[in-house]
Amino acid sequence: MPSSGKSSWKPRTKTAFIRPLSKGTRDKDKEYLHGVLVDVSGVGVLILGRSGIGKSECALELILRGHRLVADDLVCLERDPGGKLYGYGKAPGCSYMEIRGLGIVDVEKLFAVSALRPQKRVHLVVELVDPEELGDRTGLERRTVEILGVELPLKRIPVTPGRNLSAIVEVAARNFLLEERGISAPEELDRALRKKMEEE
Repeated sequence: MPSSGKSSWKPRTKTAFIRPLSKGTRDKDKEYLHGVLVDVSGVGVLILGRSGIGKSECALELILRGHRLVADDLVCLERDPGGKLYGYGKAPGCSYMEIRGLGIVDVEKLFAVSALRPQKRVHLVVELVDPEELGDRTGLERRTVEILGVELPLKRIPVTPGRNLSAIVEVAARNFLLEERGISAPEELDRALRKKMEEE
């Protein structure tokens, strides 16, 4: 069984994509990341990836599937005293998304306010990557990423033409809920195969 390990991916620093915060507003428990935060079946999913890879398009498809947008493009993250990570959008403009080919769209006017929520705890990080960057395919290798001192599970999803990314992210969220209950499909399959080999 492959050993577990942390991803080498690191969250970008504040100064990489926004103007430096003034001295009076800097906070070790606050971070800003380029990405999208969506509430998927009650799971706060932070979608990251390089510019243009399809983060907003994936989030739009998730909204169409009945899930809720928290923030698009710039996600504000804060760690609470209990060590939990929460994300929200930077007002004004929390209901707007930039979709390549369409420009700016207003999620609230298109889908009603029920398609939005003001903030959400982050449970899972999904990184959209180019196909050649993908390593482990079985899910036995547990990847994590640390943001503001909070360790979160990381799923790396390769982006290829024709893939239904929103469905994959939705399944990743549902899988997270199962794993929280101690149910892991890769580990169950691994145990079953090992048992079969021992019997033979």
